[in-house]
Amino acid sequence: MDTSAMLTKIRKLLHDGGYKLTPQREATVLVLLENDKDHLSAEEIYMLVKKKSPDIGLATVYRTLEMLTDLRIVDKISFNDGVSRYDLRKEGAQHFHHHLLCLECGGIEEVEDDLLIDVEKIVEKRFQFLVKDHRLTFHGVCKQCQRTQ
Repeated sequence: MDTSAMLTKIRKLLHDGGYKLTPQREATVLVLLENDKDHLSAEEIYMLVKKKSPDIGLATVYRTLEMLTDLRIVDKISFNDGVSRYDLRKEGAQHFHHHLLCLECGGIEEVEDDLLIDVEKIVEKRFQFLVKDHRLTFHGVCKQCQRTQ
C-alpha cells in the first residue's frame, strides 16, 4: 500500500478514535511511513519530523506517538536497550509481528508470519486466558555476523 493510501487509512482510524490528523500528527505519521523498517525512537522520529515541521515540539511528538499506540496504529517496542521504539502495525495484522535481534550488530529483522497461533490456542484452553496480542523477539546472531565470525 502506498504512502497516500496509508495516510488516508490512518486519517480514518484517527477520526474513528475521535482525533483529527493535524499537520503535526501528519508529519509524524509521514516519518513513520517513510521509515517503516527502521524501528525509530521518539527522539529519532522528532529529529526527522522537525525537518518537515520546524515548529513542532518533542512533547507533541511524544503525545502523537502515545495516541497512535493507543489506537493500535503503531506498536511501542523495546529491545533491551532501554529505548522505546515505534513500529507501524502492518495492514490487516491481528497481532504484533515478531523480530529477530542480532546480539552482534544490533540489527533488527521483522518476521511477518504469525508463528504463535497454535501456542495462543493452547494458552487460551489450558489457562482459560483470552489472548489479545503477543510479542516475540528472538535474540541471536544474524546471517551477516555469522559469516564474519
